[in-house]
Amino acid sequence: MAALLKKLLGPKTALAASSRGVGRREASLGIDAGVAVRVRFAPSPTGFLHLGGLRTALYNYIFAKKYQGSFILRLEDTDQTRLVPGAAENIEDMLEWAGIPPDESPRRGGPAGPYQQSQRLALYAQAAEALLRSGAAYPCFCSPQRLELLKKEALRSYQTPRYDNRCRNLSQAQVAQKLATDPKPAIRFRLEEEAPGFQDLVYGWNQHEVASVEGDPVILKSDGFPTYHLACVVDDHHMGISHVLRGSEWLVSTSKHLLLYQALGWQPPRFAHLPLVLNKDGHKLSKRQGDIFLEHFMAAGFLPDALLDIITNCGSGFAENQMGRTLPELITQFDLSRITCHSALLDLEKLPEFNRLHLRRLVSSDAQRRQLVRKLQALVEETFGSQLRDRAVLDPAYLERIILLRQDLVSPLYSYLWTRPTVGREQLGAISEKVDKIAERVLGLLERSGASFTQDMLNRELKKLSESLEGTKHSEVMRLLRVALSGQPQGPPVAEMMVSLGPQEVWERIQKVLSS
Repeated sequence: MAALLKKLLGPKTALAASSRGVGRREASLGIDAGVAVRVRFAPSPTGFLHLGGLRTALYNYIFAKKYQGSFILRLEDTDQTRLVPGAAENIEDMLEWAGIPPDESPRRGGPAGPYQQSQRLALYAQAAEALLRSGAAYPCFCSPQRLELLKKEALRSYQTPRYDNRCRNLSQAQVAQKLATDPKPAIRFRLEEEAPGFQDLVYGWNQHEVASVEGDPVILKSDGFPTYHLACVVDDHHMGISHVLRGSEWLVSTSKHLLLYQALGWQPPRFAHLPLVLNKDGHKLSKRQGDIFLEHFMAAGFLPDALLDIITNCGSGFAENQMGRTLPELITQFDLSRITCHSALLDLEKLPEFNRLHLRRLVSSDAQRRQLVRKLQALVEETFGSQLRDRAVLDPAYLERIILLRQDLVSPLYSYLWTRPTVGREQLGAISEKVDKIAERVLGLLERSGASFTQDMLNRELKKLSESLEGTKHSEVMRLLRVALSGQPQGPPVAEMMVSLGPQEVWERIQKVLSS
């Protein structure tokens, strides 16, 4: 650290900008003629990619593509104690699966690499040197024990914990003396009393007097790794980031970042802070719920386009709120100036509806339909294997029909689509004494309906069938049919099951009941 304190920084650089020849809307967004739009998605690989992260990545991607810019993936892996094995790979895998691959990334490389912060430590050291040299930063020798004591005392007094800036005014002699026994102190940034204001592209004019509510922050830890505040400023500058689109939780920290830009003599990017994505009840998406991670949706058979559609549909940034937008349409219609400050309420119960909409679009294309059918055939064989006694379930016509009805096609709940149940007479008799009569009436219904029936029609006819059986409840008939068709006491509505299976397969299964 003594050497770091003595080294000199080379000449400072600044980004140049020009607004020649751009439209009024583009100029208001800080898009200048001759200056490339470059945005970044910068997650920490302390967990796998979830819906909140996907929304941030997507808005960056469509903003970049709308203005012929570059979308960069940067992994902020400086907190080495919290890294999750496989998370870095998962993040990039899921972006590619979602159809929004980065132009530059750890995997793809690029002109501004490396794209992992743990591989960019020299740049942070250089920036720290510059700040030490100018007096904008100083070494801090406070022990973890002292800092923990400060925190406990503040909490005991019902105050917000903050550093008391004890090392801010050490003399050169005192610093030299402490360096002799502690050669690797942390580096803190000296907060100015008047923080610069800025025009956020979503939240408007903002200014936060950070020095009045918190102590000087650590920007470089004693192990040589930076904190978020220094790393994001240094990386955004050296990577030529023109616009920072990130979560609104970083809005208050932006004044601190602008102080760092100012101290380093660098031109800051434009900022747009995105409102939170919440559950439909207004609570935060919980990472403890496994069903918000993209791997869950991929394994359940949801289409990437359906996810992109629903997370933009629940928020803002578009002139109209409509379902069924494809990625090219999202890019064309996106308008950053239309993003509001209101949180986006995500109703995942509507996701199957979005998924069916995009499935219909895919199935309407011959080439994409054949590709979907091949994928489903492989998935069914992989999942059920030797249980597939009747290979007719892999017939393309059968697969095309059920693709439009369900999205979680190989979950245990829908195993009846691929395997005929083994149901004994005793099991059915326990549900109703009129097993044969119910089966015969259903076969008669199938004969009258012919090769085509709808869910609504079946619901009406099955209700009439139940009413014609004296002393038999409708729920009893439905329960018996569900078990006969699927072997399961619970599942989708019976009419939906019958439409999924088709008249011929329903006939085969009901006929089996009569012969058992």
